[in-house]
Amino acid sequence: MLMYMRLFAAVQPPPEVLDRLETALAVVRNGPAGPWLRWTPPDHRHITLAFYGEVPEGYLDDLASALDDAALAQPRFDAALRGAGVFGGRTLWVGCSGAGWGPLMTAAGQIGAEPLLGRQPDGRSRPHLTVARVGDRARASSGSGAGGRPRATRAVQASTDSVGADDPASLAHALALSTGPTWTANEIALVSSKSGAGPSGAPRYDVVHRSPLRRRP
Repeated sequence: MLMYMRLFAAVQPPPEVLDRLETALAVVRNGPAGPWLRWTPPDHRHITLAFYGEVPEGYLDDLASALDDAALAQPRFDAALRGAGVFGGRTLWVGCSGAGWGPLMTAAGQIGAEPLLGRQPDGRSRPHLTVARVGDRARASSGSGAGGRPRATRAVQASTDSVGADDPASLAHALALSTGPTWTANEIALVSSKSGAGPSGAPRYDVVHRSPLRRRP
């Protein structure tokens, strides 16, 4: 029987960066999170470079080897969590600064073409870390954009507007004021995702391979 793994490539910020982010989130929430927002657990927070989907287990070594080659072609770079926004009116994200994100995401996204049976390159273009999502009940009550389509992605600039614990846009406005500490992005993690295998039915993420980026001179 052919077995599959749901895989994606990501960069995981170090613990001190995630701790600072959690502190910023605690401030902007302005009280307990409301019933409509589902906050991502701190250990689930990462910057996705490329999503490979369901991959036959027999291709894992090929994918890992290709990721190693792609990582060694990219130099390590300084990164920081900066800015915030909302995807489709329902996904709250924090942005990432750093000159290396574009080439790294392109390289990781193109890996799937050969070892993954001709999969099209992943076209991600904005490095970000998801921190919360609107639950299904709120999504149903608010609806989507015209014709049932999701609302457009939008970045949020810094603002002094009041913060509502249930409102992703207000939270994004407040988060845009915060800049996290700088760290060195030095590796790509190949991560497996198992739906419903984590606590309370959340996904379970396991790193199955790590690919170091090229050391700077």
